[in-house]
Amino acid sequence: MAGATISDIAKAAKVSTATVDRALNGRAGVSAANIQRVLTAARDLGYLPSEGMIILPSRPTNLEFFIPAGQNAFLSEVASILAQFAESLPLVGTCRVHLVSGIGPQAMTRALENVSENTDGIGLVAVDHPEIQGQVDNIVAAGVRAVTIASDIPASARSAYVGVDNRVAGRTAAQLMGMALGQKEGGRIALFLGSHSFHGHRERELGFRETMASRFPQLRLLDPIETGEENNRSRRALAALMRREPDLVGTYCIGGGRNGIVEAVRACPQENAPFLVLHDLSKDVASWLCSGHVDAVIDQNARLVAEQSVIRLLGSIAASSPILPIQHIEPRIVLRENIPQLHGS
Repeated sequence: MAGATISDIAKAAKVSTATVDRALNGRAGVSAANIQRVLTAARDLGYLPSEGMIILPSRPTNLEFFIPAGQNAFLSEVASILAQFAESLPLVGTCRVHLVSGIGPQAMTRALENVSENTDGIGLVAVDHPEIQGQVDNIVAAGVRAVTIASDIPASARSAYVGVDNRVAGRTAAQLMGMALGQKEGGRIALFLGSHSFHGHRERELGFRETMASRFPQLRLLDPIETGEENNRSRRALAALMRREPDLVGTYCIGGGRNGIVEAVRACPQENAPFLVLHDLSKDVASWLCSGHVDAVIDQNARLVAEQSVIRLLGSIAASSPILPIQHIEPRIVLRENIPQLHGS
């Protein structure tokens, strides 16, 4: 239709004009299903897309996702939602979600060696390692699009990264920690992360350090402890710190090993428990917020991450350019007083 308008698209897609405007301009507040309706109607009507609009493929596509299996409840939830959401979309012919054993590069590279010849796009949660970067580059060179999820591999040939700006998330955690503990002169903060190999974990730590140094220099950061995302390791490490460091007033769990962190906190008298900030909301984390064992959560919304991973992967398959514009998911602060409803609850 020559000269199609926003109203024409809204009528064809059976949504409001406000929804059309948000969908075409990549703004928040539109469900993935409505985004698909709007984009399909806009394409059918010959409406020229605005810059940054996600064009979807004209035929069903075959997708594969590679998610580390293990003790990370957030990633387990992302994997579950990915499968359910992809199954609901007519533009997804097949979607296979592979649960990869462990977070090390060897396990992921072995998994990526088995990408199907019929696959159009892959999504992965992986450490930033030369072996994995090389695998992703080879897959893309073969004509398959790729997106990274939750933690980026920025030097790879991936089309898009789906997740929060992790440096911003780390700065947000530091602001919360400093506001809570700013008067505790000489207090010490423990840092726990799954692995420095995760680009996202490195970025969170960097953002946290930047804000603590500039705004709350009276608080001292202890050396970071890598947990390998293993709960037993994080539990033992925090328990030892609490015995050894009488001035420990805060703990920042950058990623992984959260159950072990909370187990250690539960085992100490509540008046001695450090102020605890975690990432990523799950049912367990919500219960810890309610019980007071966790004080704040920086969340990137598992449902939004999963749905946008599918949508952005479809968009990269349909796009003429392999690189899509960066559209970070905004981190949200979750406290005991504002816990949102969770997927499947």
